[in-house]
Amino acid sequence: MLLLCLIFCVFVSQTTYAAPMAFAHGGKFKMLYDCRQRPQSVFLKDKLYIVYNGDAKPTRNGKGRAYPMLITYDPQDRSFSKPVRLGQKSSSDHHYSPIIWADENDSLHVLFGCHKTPGTHLISKHPVQKKTSNITWKKMPQIAPKLSYPTVYRIHGDKEMIYYRTDGHTSSWTYRITEDNGKTWTGPQKDVTDLDSKGKLDWSSYQTKLPSKDGKHLHVVYTDYDDNKNSPNDQRFYNPRYDQLASNEWKYNLSYVKIDLETHVVRNAAGNILKTPIDLEYSKANCQIWDTKWRGAGIPPVISLDENGRPTFLHVLSEDNLKSHRYYYVRREKGKWLQTPICHSNHQWNSSYLARDKKGILHAYVIVGKGYLEGGYMNQHGGGHIEEWISNDKGNSWKKSRDLMGGQKEFVGWRYNNIQPVVRPDGSIVEGMLLFYGWKDEDAPEARAFLLHEEIGQSSPN
Repeated sequence: MLLLCLIFCVFVSQTTYAAPMAFAHGGKFKMLYDCRQRPQSVFLKDKLYIVYNGDAKPTRNGKGRAYPMLITYDPQDRSFSKPVRLGQKSSSDHHYSPIIWADENDSLHVLFGCHKTPGTHLISKHPVQKKTSNITWKKMPQIAPKLSYPTVYRIHGDKEMIYYRTDGHTSSWTYRITEDNGKTWTGPQKDVTDLDSKGKLDWSSYQTKLPSKDGKHLHVVYTDYDDNKNSPNDQRFYNPRYDQLASNEWKYNLSYVKIDLETHVVRNAAGNILKTPIDLEYSKANCQIWDTKWRGAGIPPVISLDENGRPTFLHVLSEDNLKSHRYYYVRREKGKWLQTPICHSNHQWNSSYLARDKKGILHAYVIVGKGYLEGGYMNQHGGGHIEEWISNDKGNSWKKSRDLMGGQKEFVGWRYNNIQPVVRPDGSIVEGMLLFYGWKDEDAPEARAFLLHEEIGQSSPN
């Protein structure tokens, strides 16, 4: 009997999960951003620094005007500081959401207000110490004339890299590197992609990216779409698979490139050197890894590295019609790209997260729900329950593990989106921590941000 009790107690301890903690108020649409714009947290000197859009006030158009915010979390006593505004100007543009990183001197950097603009780049006046409580900031020179969807990573040689879109939808995507902690930035002679650069008017892409473990290469995956500026009834939006006009909400296919951050050489999955900037026809001929045959997505995939450092992707894609969707695990084996279905999704814009733990188990954190999510302003890019699905056989089969907000009566009827990891300054993932945001009212800027903080060993992936 005693042995049975011990076995039962061990089993319970291994399957008990911490409840996510709500920590911010006044959030609007994309209070925490999707996978195109990262990171929004950095774990530095035993504390977690998180940035988000908050303190929003309702507006006549329903969008609300929010401020870039910073909050600190102490994992020792699971407490949050009071949030502070990083800027005194509010905006209804959700793209203005802040990102955060730390340089080699342990100084914090934040960047916000980026949407076809240079944005505002701030650095802490002093390096962060374990006992740092208040941070004062000074303004840094602009990184580029125009930035959209900026993402920053630590790379080889103790440098930082920012990858971004250079202007509006149909503009190019490129990157810049700093060797002096953000004072100056330099980039390649030619941008990476520019899909409409050779007369393909209005063709565009959405891109996500992740460095290699040694920081010497950057993995980039993207979808393509016609961002036709004419009437929404233009026949250019005709989708032959579904026999209807589909608009620019749906992005098609998957393409992949690998950038050498030391030489700026760009290669495809086969290792062939590519001519840049990559236009639409050249992309389809040299970079496309999945012809989705007019099945579409809103959000591009998230990237994770396998045990050999190769990129794998978690992608949401339409199925029988434009209101039914499914998640796929995409990877390359023996020279072929494979796509394994995981589970259904309720929207083309659900932004999820993929991780691989030290035992090789894959963890897909996906946004799910019944039917297709429609409704007000807060719902326009998806939202639902967050479920964890796992694979013990390298992604060939998947099973549901849990609902992250299951059993929390306070948040019955809420929807969630944009789940993302917590990272250290070097980009490595902090085990047992995840960020996302949620809302109940589909029209009011009253969203809250959430932190999942589990002890190591509670089935937490890294």
